Amino acid sequence: MDLSKLAKKNHYEHIIEQIKGLILSGGLAPGDKLPSTKDLSEQFGVGRSTTREALSALKAMGLIDIRQGGNCTVKSTSLPSPTLLPDLQPLLANRQTILELLEVRKSLEVSNAAIAAVKRDEQDLLLLEQILTEMSQHMGNEEVGESTDLRFHSTLARSTHNSIMVQLFETIASHLELVIRETRRVEIYANQAVSQQFYEEHRAIFQALKDQDAHLAQARMKDHLQHVEGILLRYLQA
Repeated sequence: MDLSKLAKKNHYEHIIEQIKGLILSGGLAPGDKLPSTKDLSEQFGVGRSTTREALSALKAMGLIDIRQGGNCTVKSTSLPSPTLLPDLQPLLANRQTILELLEVRKSLEVSNAAIAAVKRDEQDLLLLEQILTEMSQHMGNEEVGESTDLRFHSTLARSTHNSIMVQLFETIASHLELVIRETRRVEIYANQAVSQQFYEEHRAIFQALKDQDAHLAQARMKDHLQHVEGILLRYLQA
């Protein structure tokens, strides 16, 4: 496999893009085996946890299978048809559209938290805890804060082990990124106090998942998203 070492560590998105590109271009065919997690990590110059996180995302996309023992095999050379929302980008200047999008996100992610609390496995918990560790080590760092926040929620969505839930989350998340960029994300991620509170809220969600307490996971996710909405709405009203 022709892979390039990453300039920065912990950028699992770059690993996803390189392997996905090889699969979609035909460089890897269905049935082909990927190198071991150890070998991939060495080729990319990252830790094994980062590689496992990227492979988990590729599995959620339907591109690879991960079998017992961690062996990965290419499953498909095309992405499944996504669950599409209408093109919301031209409407993001409309406050009502943004409010509706936040409402949809809350409904979906509260449900995801409950499902993940029941269906998550040890690998899911490991990935979530690693993201929390990175989050705690970079309080007030805008770029890392935005990345780890999105990764936590996308990993939680994959922890439902429901491909439709994952597709729905990814569609909504792409629109939410635009909203955050337009509402001074620095207030959310670069503010030390807000970063600390967000970390504690994510840690509480994680603990509920770890305890397999679906009701508590729902409540913790709802509390967190209401906090995020409060910040966003303050800027929408400005």
